[in-house]
Order: sequence, then structure tokens, then C-alpha cells
Amino acid sequence: MSTTATSATLSASDRLADPNWWRQAAVYQIYPRSFSDSNGDGLGDIKGITAKVPYLKSLGIDAVWLSPFYPSALADGGYDVDDYRDVDPKLGTLADFDEMAAAMHAAGIKLIADIVPNHSSDRHAWFREALASPKGSAARDRYIFRDGKGQDGELPPSDWDSVFGGPAWERITEPDGTPGQWYMHIFAKEQPDLNWANREVRDDFLKTLRFWSDRGVDGFRVDVAHALAKDLNEPLLSKLELSRDGQLVDGFDDGSHPFWDRDEVHEIFAEWRAVFNEYNPPRTAVAEAWVHPTRRARYASPGGLGQAFNFDLLQADFDAAEFHEIIARNLAEAKATGASSTWVFSNHDVVRHATRYGLPKTSQGNKHAKGQDGKDWLLAGGPREELDVELGERRARAATLLMLALPGSAYLYQGEELGLQEVAEIPEAERQDPSFFRNKGVEVGRDGCRVPLPWKVEGTSFGFGDGGAHLPQPDWFSTYAVEAQDGTEGSTLELYRTALKLRRELQAREELEWIETGNPEVLHFNRPGGWQSVTNFGDTAVDLPAGMVLVISARLEDGKLPANSTAWLRGTA
Repeated sequence: MSTTATSATLSASDRLADPNWWRQAAVYQIYPRSFSDSNGDGLGDIKGITAKVPYLKSLGIDAVWLSPFYPSALADGGYDVDDYRDVDPKLGTLADFDEMAAAMHAAGIKLIADIVPNHSSDRHAWFREALASPKGSAARDRYIFRDGKGQDGELPPSDWDSVFGGPAWERITEPDGTPGQWYMHIFAKEQPDLNWANREVRDDFLKTLRFWSDRGVDGFRVDVAHALAKDLNEPLLSKLELSRDGQLVDGFDDGSHPFWDRDEVHEIFAEWRAVFNEYNPPRTAVAEAWVHPTRRARYASPGGLGQAFNFDLLQADFDAAEFHEIIARNLAEAKATGASSTWVFSNHDVVRHATRYGLPKTSQGNKHAKGQDGKDWLLAGGPREELDVELGERRARAATLLMLALPGSAYLYQGEELGLQEVAEIPEAERQDPSFFRNKGVEVGRDGCRVPLPWKVEGTSFGFGDGGAHLPQPDWFSTYAVEAQDGTEGSTLELYRTALKLRRELQAREELEWIETGNPEVLHFNRPGGWQSVTNFGDTAVDLPAGMVLVISARLEDGKLPANSTAWLRGTA
């Protein structure tokens, strides 16, 4: 793996200019509408983020990943984009964006923008034009329109389901008022899929990449990167034909699925890479690609996006053997391809890991009795008596400290540095996620991890803003507030600050050396530079190796590493 200067030896300006800054970066995801509200309308905004740049700097992160901030009807939390080259007026202006980007750069923080290329919103100018244009028009060719089946075209072109439930096709009314064609939407009906076989679509997104890069955006998180290329030649396959072992799957391991993870998608990203390389330093990108592990490397190739999210740890239970296998496999893949590993436990789409790790286990194994991802627990109403809050927080702290010791990029989600739990107690009338409304009784939705952050112990919306919060905050948020943890020894916030500072100081080559412990519940590895990480996944305290403790996720017990905890030590085992 490549060796670069340690981040601690670089000034803020040097870090911004370093073309390899992303390889071992700590990236903090901001969901703008739930971060900080500057004008009291209940919705987080760009000026609210700018005001919190000192907080972000004190946290010790290298970059901010900004979830969609574009004009949107919020049919899917901003991932239904009306205009790719503007800011939602409810969140601010382009001038506000420029001010925010400048403030972050002045603080030595890179800026990564979320880009949503698979689909636009149904309010996008292109889609409105398509609806007003005739069948076979150039306007419709920017999207995926098909005639329906049946005597009068009353049946959808295929029996495919959307990710959010219901059919993946929606019928339109033609300009003359008659029932017309159907358009494809892998996600909500308000998110029509773009036709990436259309040259105009490809060129327009290259223009968008340059637009934001010219405004100081340092990189892009690519939403649903594995869905852009599609083979929709007739006849369209049925759900049964797309199943493997009787199960409908989101892609195959051979690139043959009609719309997930097709090989042709990498032709698109090769064009993107050419644009990224026009800049100095080159713009970076990370793919959200839920694909077979053997196919992830192509998204992360130097000629493509450069990085791809690795969700393996996010999907794992708190188990030493499972963690070891995932870490070793992904580091080997990264070394073989020249890519940089990515690690993540929480984001805007999943149950927070402090909650996942606190759910009960089955007697048959190490998976959660109420669902490994926590969704079953949430559907049951999230009864607090079934959640071991203390255990979940303890394991989350240990897992995160282990993750921050790994080579590669660490992706953090707003609020996890506070130890926030998933918010289960959201009344149906106040939920916003389309997956909840389209799949009631099956999907509880993602609102529970998108509740606005608590900044203060008391006051309106716990300091989020003067006008309340767009999703209800529970009373227990008070104990997790930034104000309650700031400067408090042993708090989760101070643990993150300490670990992120040390991570920057200790970073070296993207390597680690596993140390055999003789205990299957303990993972121990060395990092170049003479420091090591030890994680105790077991239920009893264990002896620590020799060395000075640099940071620990829980207090020592008689000099031993407690259960469900991690420590970093100076000294080579």
C-alpha cells in the first residue's frame, strides 16, 4: 500500500492540497435537515451547518459528507432532486453554500457532496417536459418510458417491485388526457429513473460535477451507484426469472441483472474520473454500491470512483470472529486493487449501531432475536425493556474505537459521537419516510435515525432551533446533548474527540499486523508506528498487553480490559 506523510505533520492547507487525503480520512456525514436550524423554521439549513464548523473542527474530522441539499419536495428525504445545480430555498442559497464551503476549508475540513444520478424528482424540469411531450420524443428518452401490457396497456411493463414497495412502474396521463405510457422508478414514484444510455443525461451530469467542483466541493458520495446502467431490452424478465434460490435479489455476482450492478456502469464512472482528474487535487468519490463483495473493487478502482462503501461491518453482529473475517478480507481486497478500505456502522438509512448492539440475542447464535438490523424491534414499537441501552452504548463505543484504528477511511454519522440511540417512539402521523407509508407493517422507515440533533440540555428542540424540530425528539435526548457531554470526562463525545485526534497523529502506512491472543473473544493488532488496538468482545475482563494506554472505551477493571471494550496502546506487541 502507498505510504504518505502523517496527517499530524501536515498543516490545514497542506492537508487540503494532499491528493491522498481521502485514503485514511475520518468523514462525518451531515443530514442537513436534521443538523442545525438557523432560522427557526424547524428544518436544519446551510447557515446552521456553517455556524457549527467550530464544533466540527473540535471533533477532529477530516471531511464532511453533506447529504442532499438540493431543491426537493422531500418525497425521499431530499433524494428526490428537482435541480442538481442549486440549493433548496428552505435550506439556503448558493451564496450560503459558498460561505459554508469556505468556512470548512478555513478549518481544514474537506467537503463531499451527495449526488443522486439514478433518478431525478418528478418535479425536475426534464420530467415535466417528458410528461408534456409525446411518446417517442427526445424529452421522454431522458427517462425510461415503456408501453404497458394488456389489451389497452393497462398493465405495467413488468412485475418488478420498487425498493419502497409497490410496483416499479407508474402510469402517466398523456397530454391529451388519455391513459398513457409507464415510467420506471426503482424507488418512490416521485423518483423517475434517468436513462443513462442517453448521451444528454451523461453530459449533463458531467456539467453538474464541474459545477460543484468549481464551487469548492472536494468529492462526491454517489447514491445508488450500482443502478445507473440498465438492460431493458424486451422481453423484460419477470421477478421469478430474477430470483436466485427462490429469493429475489438486488443483483448477481456476474453482472447479468437488468438494472443492478451491470458491467456497463463502469464506462459511466470512467468519464466521471476524467472530470475529477481535471482538478488539483483530483476530486474524490465514494460509491454507495450494495453489490456482491467480489464486485465491489471495480467501483473503487483508480480509473473509476476510487472508493466504494464497505457495509460488511455495518451488517455484522458484535462478534470477534465475524469482525476479524470482514476486516482481513476487505484489507486484502484493498491491497490487491490499490483502493482504500472504507468502514461504517451508521448512516441515514440504517438503525443506529448503539441500538443494534443493545438488542437481545437468540440462544442459537449471535444474531439478534429481534432482527439483526433492528427493524423488527422498531416495528414492535421499540419497547425499551427489550433494549439494553447500556450494553448497546458500550459495544458501540468499543466497535467505533476499533474502526478508527483500522487503515482506510472511517465514515461517521451525525449524532453517533453523542452515543444517540434510534428514536422508536415517532407517531405515525409525524413520520416522513416513504418506505413506511408504502410498506406499513413491513418497513418502519428511516425516520428514527434522522431525528434532529440535541445541542442543549434544555430549551426548544434541545437547541436544534428556535422553532421546534421537523421530527419529534424524545425527552431522553437531554442526557445525550452536546452541552451535557462537552468537556465531560468519559462521555462519548470526548471519546470521539480523543480518538480522532490520536488517529490523525498516529496514522501511517495502510497496514496492520494481527496478533494472536489465544482468546477467540479478543482481537488485537499492531499499526505501523508502534501502537496497537485491542478489543474484548467477551463478557469478562481480560489482561492487556504491555504498553501505555492512549485511549479506552470503558474504564479499566483492576488493570484489565473490561468486557465489550477497546483500548489503544503505545508500544509494539
